[in-house]
Amino acid sequence: MTKSKVKQIWRNGETALGTLVKSIDPVHSEILSQIGFDFLWYDLEHSDKSLETFAHLSRATRGGSVDILARPARWELMRMGRLLEAGAHGIMYPRCESAEEAREVVRWSKFHPLGERGFDGGGVDNAYGQYPASDYTKDANENTWITAQIESPIALENASEIASVDGIDCIFFGPGDYSALSGRLGDVKGSETLDAAKKVAEATLAAGKIFGTLVFDMEHAKHMKKRERSC
Repeated sequence: MTKSKVKQIWRNGETALGTLVKSIDPVHSEILSQIGFDFLWYDLEHSDKSLETFAHLSRATRGGSVDILARPARWELMRMGRLLEAGAHGIMYPRCESAEEAREVVRWSKFHPLGERGFDGGGVDNAYGQYPASDYTKDANENTWITAQIESPIALENASEIASVDGIDCIFFGPGDYSALSGRLGDVKGSETLDAAKKVAEATLAAGKIFGTLVFDMEHAKHMKKRERSC
């Protein structure tokens, strides 16, 4: 598995920047991988992307120097391993509601002794079987990063416990679903949504983890940037 650019950025105390890729044209992924982003995010929760399509896009993305972040749907635990085998460095898990659920995500994304991810070793993440199993699994555990999304009022109440789960690297606040599930559909930059984001950031940083979220314009980006080190 290639070394994670994002995890190195985090170790340096810096911010990793990425973008959501909606196109299924591999040329677009190839271009985006070479223009300065730290990761490209592929959404398999909402979009029409299949695992096979993701594998083609992942292959194109490896032409640049970026991490690949893949989001399955909630409870698609077995699919996470297949996304990693297809080249993903990171898993973004949506609608995480509890610490117990977060532990299940880690369990299915990490190899023993950190988890119980199924072993294959013949995919691109192990250079198609070129490295010994012990080296492959150790390297994968070190370079795979897991992001749990806080996207509901229930999850907000459990943010501290979710962030404290071993193996969770980042807590990502989802303003779209949060505003919808709070009865304020589309109010992604409203005061109540921003207050929720602040609470998630505080809980995340207190647990020693990375806080992330979507930004929609420069003013919003500057506001969220302040949340990174608000504790």
